[in-house]
Amino acid sequence: MAWACDALEVSASGYYAWLDRPGSETERWRQELVGAVEQIHAEGKGRYGSPRMTAELNARGYECSENTVAKLMTAHGIRARTPRRFVRTTDSGHHLPVAPNLLARDFRPSGPNESWGADITYIPTQEGWLYLAVVEDLFSRMVVGWAMDATMESRLVVDALEMAIGRRLPEEGLVAHSDRGSQYASDHYQRVLAGAGLVCSMSEVGQCWDNAPVESFFGRLKCELGMEVFATRDQARAVLFEYLEVFYNRVRRHSSLGYVSPVEFERRHNQTHR
Repeated sequence: MAWACDALEVSASGYYAWLDRPGSETERWRQELVGAVEQIHAEGKGRYGSPRMTAELNARGYECSENTVAKLMTAHGIRARTPRRFVRTTDSGHHLPVAPNLLARDFRPSGPNESWGADITYIPTQEGWLYLAVVEDLFSRMVVGWAMDATMESRLVVDALEMAIGRRLPEEGLVAHSDRGSQYASDHYQRVLAGAGLVCSMSEVGQCWDNAPVESFFGRLKCELGMEVFATRDQARAVLFEYLEVFYNRVRRHSSLGYVSPVEFERRHNQTHR
């Protein structure tokens, strides 16, 4: 140490005095903020970029800007997971009756249980694909129904729909939108819709944007899960359950909802519309 101080032309006593001197208030605040960022990053399993990270920090009492958070994340190698491409699961090459596009890309209903979106995706496992069907309330982006299976039969989408109906008890006239896949055009699915008084709507041919919110949800899910290949379907089911019921609906902050979770968004809506 004496040699290093001599080479840098500083006194050893001056160096040790500097070493023992407490950091500035700004430096201590930045270190505290970095600790909070690392904690949130770990809790969210790397799912948050700087916008949602900033919203979460602000909610926890840290007053900071997105620019500051982005710089800190970059400086400390903290980054959100990036999206990967995934395979389409729609089979519209069938001769079953299809419904018109009644939703017409109106993704901003005025309240819950006015319009739902539904779709299917796949999750890779070492035992083969695990298929996931979801029903999303387009008002709050909450996943209100879901089902998983090793095959893509009509039972898969019916199970997701029946969960949504049982949870939400919608009034007649709700618009249930999906693509033109054979599962959604099946007599099985259509009978459940009609029995609950729901109105069927389907995307136009080749128009994925007609079901954009659910497509976007699947993109986020695959990105935020990291799309690892699970060892078994049961392992994938457990991870998906945690993501859907614990994280996505109740914790994840959505930019389209003002950076609150779907549960919180509906709670605030219900408070103001009593």
